Amino acid sequence: MRIVFMGTPDFSVPPLNALVDAGHTIAGVYTQPPRPAGRGKKDRPTAVHARTDALGLDVHTPKSLKTGDALAAFQSYHADLAVVVAYGLILPQAILDAPTHGCLNIHASLLPRWRGAAPIHRAIMAGDTETGVAIMQMEAGLDTGPVLLTERQAIRDNDTTGSLHDTLSHLGAKLITQALDQLPNLTATPQPDDGVTYAQKIDKAEARIDWAKSAAQISRQIRGLSPFPGAWCEIDGERIKLLNAEITDTQAAPGTHLGNFCIACGENAVQITQAQRPGKRPMSPEDFLRGTPLPDKLD
Repeated sequence: MRIVFMGTPDFSVPPLNALVDAGHTIAGVYTQPPRPAGRGKKDRPTAVHARTDALGLDVHTPKSLKTGDALAAFQSYHADLAVVVAYGLILPQAILDAPTHGCLNIHASLLPRWRGAAPIHRAIMAGDTETGVAIMQMEAGLDTGPVLLTERQAIRDNDTTGSLHDTLSHLGAKLITQALDQLPNLTATPQPDDGVTYAQKIDKAEARIDWAKSAAQISRQIRGLSPFPGAWCEIDGERIKLLNAEITDTQAAPGTHLGNFCIACGENAVQITQAQRPGKRPMSPEDFLRGTPLPDKLD
């Protein structure tokens, strides 16, 4: 098929690679414009932009798709289909209608659960035991279109947003190639009204840990916000990111350090298995405690 690909972050790269490997013609690629990043704050192209350049494909980085020029450029590709995955811009109806077979979205949840911007974070933070990928026919609403294909994925007790992100990215790559192979025979199933939830964008205010909460809640917060933005607590005036944790059944006053970076919560305790000081690499609790002794109680 002749495809326009639209994606931006690392999550979008495996599906792009899969479409190329499957022999589809990638007529053009749309991604977000380069933005300042790193210590030097120099403009850095997106992960999809970098991969597109390596593949020698035509790339566009418009700030909006609502102009006549943007529509004309998109229509000039005469695409059979657009494949959209974590692109980051709203597609106007004229763009949705331009390809012969419309636009398909790779979404990292089992729709209608977790429509919106942060489905992986929210699934872990809510304590879901499974998630997955949905291939959806796009329409004007936010992730409201009918679903063509889904595949489920268990959420393990030690999964973080980082680990689940990688798993679902590769699952989405597999599923989109399957969907295109089977497209004439697939039925677009409308999403049910029951079970709709929205994955709101993560607010940094959600990242500070309150030790009065249960260990189950804190563990989900830590894993759901890892690696970014990172759940954190303050130790000796430093903001320490906690990147993974396990639940233990120990009881003590909330915030009590029980040894080896095991911290009591409102119910049970969490054993921190990975932590990170500002500007340093992630460390095991043993390595972290060699350079940063913990107080008897954390705020």
